[in-house]
Order: sequence, then structure tokens, then C-alpha cells
Amino acid sequence: MRKEFFAVSFTLTFVTLAAGRFLSPWFYGLSVILGPIILLGLMDIFQSRHSIRRNFPVIGHFRYIFEAIRPEINQYFVESNSDGVPFSREQRSIVYQRSKKQLDTLPFGTQKNVEEAGYEWVTHSLAPTHVDPKSLRVLVGGPDCKQPYNASVLNVSAMSYGSLSKNAVLALNGGARMGGFAHNTGEGGLSPYHLQPGGDIIWQIGTGYFSARTPDGKFSEDEFSKRAIKSNVKMIEIKLSQGAKPSHGGILPAAKVTEEIAAIRGVEMGKDVLSPPAHSAFSTPIGLLEFVAKLRHLSGGKPVGFKLCIGKRREFIAICKAMLKTGITPDFITVDGGEGGTGAAPLEFSNYVGFPLKEGLTYVHNALVGFNLRDRIRIIASGRTISGFDMITKFALGADMVNSARAMMMALGCIQALRCNSNHCPTGVATQNPDLVRGLVVEDKAIRVANFQTETVRSVAELLGAIGVHSHRDVRPWHITRRTGLGEHKNYSEIFEFLKPGSLLQEPLPVKYARTMSAAVAESFRHVNELEATA
Repeated sequence: MRKEFFAVSFTLTFVTLAAGRFLSPWFYGLSVILGPIILLGLMDIFQSRHSIRRNFPVIGHFRYIFEAIRPEINQYFVESNSDGVPFSREQRSIVYQRSKKQLDTLPFGTQKNVEEAGYEWVTHSLAPTHVDPKSLRVLVGGPDCKQPYNASVLNVSAMSYGSLSKNAVLALNGGARMGGFAHNTGEGGLSPYHLQPGGDIIWQIGTGYFSARTPDGKFSEDEFSKRAIKSNVKMIEIKLSQGAKPSHGGILPAAKVTEEIAAIRGVEMGKDVLSPPAHSAFSTPIGLLEFVAKLRHLSGGKPVGFKLCIGKRREFIAICKAMLKTGITPDFITVDGGEGGTGAAPLEFSNYVGFPLKEGLTYVHNALVGFNLRDRIRIIASGRTISGFDMITKFALGADMVNSARAMMMALGCIQALRCNSNHCPTGVATQNPDLVRGLVVEDKAIRVANFQTETVRSVAELLGAIGVHSHRDVRPWHITRRTGLGEHKNYSEIFEFLKPGSLLQEPLPVKYARTMSAAVAESFRHVNELEATA
């Protein structure tokens, strides 16, 4: 739109002056109208704070006018066009206010319907404590890890370069460097834009092995090793599945595949980049853990873990059994919820495949506790986390850390235009169109990302103090209460079942786990009866 604006402005100015010269002096009066409009457009183009105005001079103001007059208009368009669940006005306000360091207090009390089923709250204490936000960090690294990483409790979730623009990646990693937190690369590979700002990186290895693959798409030890040893790379994450499209594989539309992205990923131009649904480097639970050990060795002993959305519960039990059999444990496990976001996924996969985060998180925590493995493995929760309260609820269910994607995108300026898969993102966040990418000013948006993360962790510290604990590690299920009906409420310990340490290693097994335990084997992801039938 910038080029069009200059072309239209020049044309109108020329026509007005020509008409005033050859037709009537009255046409010069149009300059009184055109002059301020052109001046406004130039100011929009050269300012750096608002991507929409920078990419769409003059007409971009209408968005802000509509929001000022009637904020619900914007929410209507988001809800009527979204396949998933959009951010509420409250959630958007949290991100925008914190990223811009605006006042985030509210007048007139609770903005929620506290009598509505599903409303949740923390149980505060009459003996509050003080918690330093800087103390909210987690050391990631099990007994076989030589380079443990001291991570923040809130980090940037997996989003690939290719899905996101280079400016978006630069701003996210720049914000991570400023705020002292980590930035997950997503499965699209380790690009120069992840490395340039100097922020801490979690390098995700997906089924396509981008940046670590042979020409035929297999895993390459050499390509992996020469990148994994870089000082910026703090942890390695093997992506087994993603909440937005479990067992489907990543999708990058051909329209977003530039020559640079093709070179970074090692793929062909002009074709959709489709990651395979499953890994070729392993096919069994034992194979997965051997792959974990291999990546840990090749990276020089850095923390290695895997990410998954829970589907068949016996498959995760099979992984736990494999941990006991091999003695190999990951340093962390990232649990993604079925409500997790993406730029491109089939509708049915987004809406109907995979455990929601709270159920999946609880299950992973319980399984590790039941097998006496929990103290060796950190759990990262990923999926629709925006506020400090959201983080507290994940800690109550067993998470050590939290990853956030959509909130970080909104800190970059995302307005939920839902054009992620079309290459027409108006804010320059999720597009490879250079004219639109230019609208996202890295220096400005990096500060906003850092601000959002810092202010949200501060909010967590204040909530922990209100609860009366000294650390996020002290949060327990009974600290969160949910209304289940009018006049009825239960805390998380009454809603979710929590296992005792070692309870899956002795008889009698917990009733809800007995069948799953009998069906899971360390040697295969398949059901034990299926293996017997094919023997």
C-alpha cells in the first residue's frame, strides 16, 4: 500500500495543479483537503510504532477509529472469521497493555461473571508473601546433561521462520535477549534471524529435520552437530506432535517459500512444504529415547527433550516404560494442548484432535510421578497461555515452565486478521511479502515482547505472594478453585486425580491406569494385543 499511496498522492497532486493552471483557480482549493491527507500518510509511513498504519497509510486509521467507537466490532469480525477460539477483549488488553507498558489496572471491580460455570480463581492467604520475579527460573538438565540451562518460567513457544517473517523472528529473539528468556525456533529450522540478536534459543527438531537434514530429508548428524553446538542454542526439542494438528505434520504454503527459506530448510521452491506425520529417525519408544541420547551427545551435553500432544494414553506410558528399560530420560517434556494455535491446519484437526492442555498436562505429570521419574524431568506447558493467572493454573497441574505463542505474536502487533496461511498478514508478522514485512519495526517490537514477558512474570510473582507461597514450585492443585454450577465449586485436587510417587510400579495399580499399563510396551507404540496378532 505504500507504493500505491505514493502513486496516488503524486497523481492527485499533479492533476490538481494542472486543473488549477488550465481550468480554474478554484481547483487549487483541493490542496487544502489533499495536503493534510498526504501529510498524514507520510507520517504513517515513517513512524515505527504501528504496523497497520505503516503498511496501510491513512486507511489504517479506520481500524483504530472503529475500535475507539465500538471495540466489539473488532471482536465480532475475529469471532465470525475464526476457525478456532479467538482472544477475548480481556486477553488482548492484557497483551497490548503490558507490551506497551500501559496502565493495566481496571476500575469497577471484577469483569467476569463469577456465577458462570467454569469461572476459576486462586485461593489467597491472609499471610501473603513477597516473591521476587527474578527468582522465578527453572534449572533444566537431568543427570546425563552436561550443560544445564537456567530458564525463565515464561518463554516464546515454537513458531517457525517461514510461518513468521524475518522481522518477527528478529523481534522475538531480540525481546528474549532483552528479557532473559528463551525463544523456540519451531520446526522450520535454525535461521540467521534466530541467531543474529543473540537471544537464548530452544532449537526444535521436527519430522522434516529442517537445518539438520540430508538432501533426501533424513536426519543428518553432521548438519545437526555444527548448529547445535552454537552458544545461542540452549536446549533441543524433538517435536513428536503439535496440539493444533497432532499426527499431521507441519504445513508451509508454497506462497511463503522464498529462496532463502528453501535454502535454510533444504527444500524445493514452488511447492508446499509438508513435514511428514512421523519421524524417520526412530519408530519406537526405545528408539525415541536413543534419539534423545544421540542429540544430547551431538550437542555437547545440552538439555534435550520432546514435545507432544497427548493422544493415546498408552503411548506415553510406553515411553515411560522405555525410560525405565533403557535408563535414558529426557531433560524436559513439552506438553501441547489440542487448543494450541497454528498458521495453517485442517479444521477438523484444530478442533477435534488431541487432549486439551489441562488434561494432557495432568496425565503427563501423573505418569512421571507414578513411575518415579518426575524429579529428573521438567515439564513445559504450551497452549493458550496469556496471563499470570493462566500460568498459575498450569503450575497447579504440574508444569515447571510455560511457553506462549499467540500472546507473543500479539505483542509483535498481531491483530488476529487470520491471514497467516495466505501470505497477506497486514501487520508483517506472518508473511514473506517484503512490503508488508517492512511495516514491522524490529527495534520497537522487540521491546514490546520483552515488556510483555517481564510484566507477566511480575504478575505471576504477585499472585504467588497473594496465595502465600514463596515459589511457583509451591503451587498445589487445591490453590485453584473452579465453579462447577451455581452454588457449587471444586478445587483442582477434587476435579483431577493425582497419583502418589511410585504408584505405577506396584500392585494394585490405580484403577484408571490399569488397562493402559497392560496395553503399553517399551518396544512399540502399538497396542500389546496388536503385536501379539502380528507375531
